[in-house]
Amino acid sequence: MDLFFSFDFASARSLPHLPAAHRCSRVHGHTFHVELTIRGELGAESGWIVDFDDVDRAMAELKEQLDHRLLNDIAGLENPTTERLAQWLWTHIASRLPGLYCVTVQEHPSRGVRYFGPAA
Repeated sequence: MDLFFSFDFASARSLPHLPAAHRCSRVHGHTFHVELTIRGELGAESGWIVDFDDVDRAMAELKEQLDHRLLNDIAGLENPTTERLAQWLWTHIASRLPGLYCVTVQEHPSRGVRYFGPAA
């Protein structure tokens, strides 16, 4: 069974490895939509895969680090592509959420990234 949890945050960024003429090389903002997917089996006694409160706390901590910030100023996000943001999120939450299966990051309703963790 898969559970999903969503949150969003607004941040600014620039993509420093692009040519100066590329519009994304300039500082710009997005309201990023994040979905965390947790895969697991139902607990025999609890009847759930994970305590929603644990996920809510972990998501709130991530949002605090990212919301209304310049992503380039955050360690590990100096080149904050959407792909790198998905990896960063995974790195910062996987240890707190056993069964984390996928991190989805959308920078726009029509496009985004699904990250399934580091290759085994």
